[in-house]
Amino acid sequence: MEYVVVKASPEGIPTAVVCNGREWAVGAEPVRWFERVSWWENRRRMPRGLGRVDVEVLQVQVRLGRNPQSALTTMVLERDGPGGGWRRRESAADAA
Repeated sequence: MEYVVVKASPEGIPTAVVCNGREWAVGAEPVRWFERVSWWENRRRMPRGLGRVDVEVLQVQVRLGRNPQSALTTMVLERDGPGGGWRRRESAADAA
């Protein structure tokens, strides 16, 4: 997973994602949910100091630049617990 920057409005609504030096404008309402962290699959004990059992996930439909005619692609972002930033899991373009 690679780190990305999520730009947001003053209300906290994502407006753009900066990934690999390129800015992708959010073109549809983002979807947010939480998933259970499966720490037990890789470790025998919950990592010390982690203290979380859920991870925040954000799915955004974005288009490269500000051109409203460009095609939308879907990015799935995961909140990095300790750092508080975002990491990109995948996008529809990655699967193609």
